[in-house]
Amino acid sequence: MPPTTPQSKIHLRPGQKTSSTRLFLNSNCSAISLTESHIAPPQPEPVRLQEYGVGLFSAAATRSAWKKVLKKQFVTVDDVLATTATYIRGGERIQISIPDEVLPKKLLNFPLQVLFEDDHLAAIHKPGGIEVSGNRFKTIAHALPQSLRPSPLADATQPQPVHRLDYPTTGIVLAGKTRSSIRALNAMFEDQQMEKIYFAVTIGEMPAKGGITAELDEKEAQTEYEVLDAVPSSRFGTLNLVRLRPRSGRRHQLRRHLTGIGHPILGDQTYGREDLFLKGKGLYLHAFSLTFMHPFTGESISIRDPLPERFDKLFGPFPEKSEHVKTWPT
Repeated sequence: MPPTTPQSKIHLRPGQKTSSTRLFLNSNCSAISLTESHIAPPQPEPVRLQEYGVGLFSAAATRSAWKKVLKKQFVTVDDVLATTATYIRGGERIQISIPDEVLPKKLLNFPLQVLFEDDHLAAIHKPGGIEVSGNRFKTIAHALPQSLRPSPLADATQPQPVHRLDYPTTGIVLAGKTRSSIRALNAMFEDQQMEKIYFAVTIGEMPAKGGITAELDEKEAQTEYEVLDAVPSSRFGTLNLVRLRPRSGRRHQLRRHLTGIGHPILGDQTYGREDLFLKGKGLYLHAFSLTFMHPFTGESISIRDPLPERFDKLFGPFPEKSEHVKTWPT
């Protein structure tokens, strides 16, 4: 076995972080291209590593990214391989080492439409047919650095999405541009402090409004809906323009809930009925608006992404007035 090339020791103060791009061999003889280190300051109580580390490292800025680097054994704590059961108490040296073959080889030339941007965060329009993040080269995460301005703040990092939209879904994706922003926005999504409004086209005659409460993946999930318009269809009977407000954030929640009450979303080839598939038009589900308190400025931020043209072709132009976003009972 070829010898391991040691790294030079760098002495860090608690809370300090360092990163470097270099080539050396780990114990598995694979080339390492990116390493990042951090010394944890004292913690008031033990915290799980995958929660503590969110936003600290550019190589793993989100919770989902931490699950992946831990699973692939890219993380050590005090030179011991870390797991999802590792806790941080303070004083530990946390290091991420990413093998060269895992890092993207080139920049993704995929300009994104920016809906909102400041030094802390940004919101972009996600087209259908692209993943927000993951192992593919073509993702929103890989396209963000080329579409956003670098943050001038001290804890600036590579911008990272802080939530997901399904591959075929269009609409708003929020990204953090600093480590503190990524942590804060992740927590806000986790604590349901984001007001999210979606629009969908559903199949079949529906009640004017209602709520759906049904367990998904053994967890309670709630969705409120209101039918804003309906048109007859020779193939589908009735098509509805439906405004949706998820009260929870389960995987594929809106799609599964609507199918569960017998009104699948038009174009849903995963949860819809096979005889009602609409090929080549995509999924008629759009993340229309996102409202939240800015975690650093305290301002109320309301971001909207106009409905795609294919919605207008069914129902005519949509009047994007405030009453279509803020008439939900509190």
